Order: sequence, then C-alpha cells, then structure tokens
Amino acid sequence: MASSSAAATATRKGPALDGTDNGGGGAGRKSKQARMITLGSIGDYETQEAIGAGSFGVVVKARHRGTGEAVAIKCARKAPNSNSYLRRILREAGCMAACRGHPSVVGIRDVVVDAATGDAFLVMELVGGGSLLRLQRTRARARFSEGETRAFMRQLLRGAERMHGAGIIHRDIKPGNILVSGAGALKICDLGLATPAARRAEGTAAYAYPYPERRVGTLLYRSPEQLAGRRDYGPGVDVWALGCVMAELLTGRLMFDEETEDGMVARVTELEHALAERRLQAFDDWPTFQGLPHLSRGAREVLAGLLAVQPRDRLTAAAALQHPWFAEEEEEKEKEHPAATCRSAGRAARSSNASVVTVVV
Repeated sequence: MASSSAAATATRKGPALDGTDNGGGGAGRKSKQARMITLGSIGDYETQEAIGAGSFGVVVKARHRGTGEAVAIKCARKAPNSNSYLRRILREAGCMAACRGHPSVVGIRDVVVDAATGDAFLVMELVGGGSLLRLQRTRARARFSEGETRAFMRQLLRGAERMHGAGIIHRDIKPGNILVSGAGALKICDLGLATPAARRAEGTAAYAYPYPERRVGTLLYRSPEQLAGRRDYGPGVDVWALGCVMAELLTGRLMFDEETEDGMVARVTELEHALAERRLQAFDDWPTFQGLPHLSRGAREVLAGLLAVQPRDRLTAAAALQHPWFAEEEEEKEKEHPAATCRSAGRAARSSNASVVTVVV
C-alpha cells in the first residue's frame, strides 16, 4: 500500500465511503470506478497525545493544519497481509460514512495514509468527554434513574436505527464503545467490527451470504444467535447488546457476568425460560434486578423486547423507539430543558478527570 505522493489511490472490495457494499457482483466501468477511493495524507494533521488504546491500535488527538479543527485519529496496527489491512480500514470507514451526520454515531472526517510507510488512518470527530463505561464507574452506585436511562436509550436506539437503516451492523456495542460528549450526548463509536448487513435470500428468511467470522464482539454482549455459532444473523445482534446496556444503566450491574461461552449460553437459556414463565415479572428474580421493584411496566416491556432470546421476537431499534415508554413525561421535560439529563452526565464525565475521549479499538 506504499505511496510516493501525498495521496494514494486504492482498489478494494467492501463498503464504499458512501456506505454501499461493492463486494458482491456487478461488473462494468461504473462498479470499478465505485471501488476506487482517493486517500488523503497524514501530513495534513499535526498529531498530539494518545487518548485511547486497544488491541487493534491507538487513538490520538490531532489538529488539521489547514483548518485548525481538533480531531481524533485511529492508528490501526498494520496486519501482516497489507491488502486485508486496507480492506479492514476501508470497511470501517465505509460503515462510518453510511451513518455520517447522525448525532448518535461518531462522525468520520477523512481517511489518510502515511506516504512513507503506507499505513492508513481513520480521522474522526473529537468527542469531549469519556466513555459511558467510565461515566458508569464514576457514578455513585453506577446506577441511573429510569428517566436518565430513557434519555440515554432514546439516543442509542436512534443511532442503531440509523446504522441498520443504512444496512450496517455494529456487532460490538457496549459501554466502552459509547462516548459521552461534553454536553452529555451519547455517540456510538468504534465500528472496527461493523459490517454491511448480509442480504436475505429472495423469498426466504435465510441470509444468502453468511458472515465469514464465527465469533465477533465482546462475550458479555454477544447475542444468543452469535453464542450458538450462527453466521446468518441480522441487526438484532445490536439490539440485544443495547438491551444489556439498558440493564446496566438501570441496575449498575452487568446483565450477564460469565467468563465462558458455555456459562453465557446457560444464563441466556435461563433468561428465556424465566421470560416464558413469568413474562415481565421475570426481572424481579433476576440477580441483576433484585431491589428494583419500582421499575415501570413500560421499561420492563422495552427491556424484554430488546432481550428477547429468539431473534424473530426481538424488537427492532425502530420499533423500540415507538414504544409509549419513550413518549412519557420525561420527553416533555427534555424539550423544555434540552438535554438536561444528558448535560448532567456530561458534567460528571468532565469532572471525573477523564481523558478527552476514550475509545476501545
């Protein structure tokens, strides 16, 4: 992928920067041109301190030399197979571009390369604040009220609705991959495992092209169908993960606390039986929810819909947002005092001595 100029042109398969998937079929000049993308230069940015780190690389704060805009740059570690590495970077960029402009998904600014090394980088908006995970850890008892949880989940489900509407599945939603801005707005980040959704076979409920990966995402937020090793899942895997996040917000505890796949499968099966036998009252006896008898019926209905074990029974992000729970009096309060709940979260994030942003990569 090395280049001798300030920009490089790469041919690749995968999501284009407009979020389309060019990986399947279609020949001719138009499709070939769609797979060409011009990459900018890392020299356009002045890099500053590291603000996040993970198994795939680091995230640094930077400034655009021309405009002065502060940004975050994801510096992914180069894989042995440079073609695979480039496809992975461009796939993430394409998935982010498909959601560009949505307030609940971190925005992409650019894709750049280092002309000397051929390394590629993602340039993203800089979010002032820490991750939701860090905010949870600085919160007294790490628990949020039902009203606060509703305000958070409304944003997260809207972000997921945008992704799914654009044909994108995140596949690794969790508190560590959700950022809290200085104003308290939540933004889903780190689309490194995101992918264009597999298309369903015509006239059937099955997916024509299962994903190549058998295990994707973080164990404690992995959906039942993923735990079963299925590779023909849909956007419902993100909805399940958001159900786990909602449970954490309400209780201050993990919905599932297992260290192995077998343990997770057993707990998910237990939840399925509990919901079948006791319906909304199943949460009363679930260890995570003990001590929350005040949880409203609406909140229980949304949670049960997000955590439906069978994918066919699970709510979509769009359907969840239509539940009356999201239209209750808290929404009117937020209209009168915009993002009041989220602003308080933003103040908490800023006062926790957090870095400018924490991104799990």
